[in-house]
Amino acid sequence: MPVRIEEFESGDLPSGPSVPERVVAHLYANRDKAFTRSEIASAIDADANAVGTALSRLKKRDIVRHRGEYWALATDLDRVRDAYALRDVSARLDAEDGGIDPETWDDAAPDEPHPSERED
Repeated sequence: MPVRIEEFESGDLPSGPSVPERVVAHLYANRDKAFTRSEIASAIDADANAVGTALSRLKKRDIVRHRGEYWALATDLDRVRDAYALRDVSARLDAEDGGIDPETWDDAAPDEPHPSERED
């Protein structure tokens, strides 16, 4: 969904569930059905290309499954719940401590690879 340029430039952007979250919520609510990408996009009022990208990423994580042009929620609902529980915990911890600063993380990283990554 487009935003006004004033919102874009000020950084005061709308927040809410992401496209992947909305895709999973829709598929979970309708877990007895499979949908095309465009049907999902229409149902969640999102761009079909954004939905396609989300579906591909969710498939790599075994959150959704794909057959032909149809998409459905994974059959392992525990895996779906666990993935979103981890996301919720991560978001809460980031809110509590400000998250991980990538530069600080890189500065603290060791120069040598972990022993499990060494080629001996």
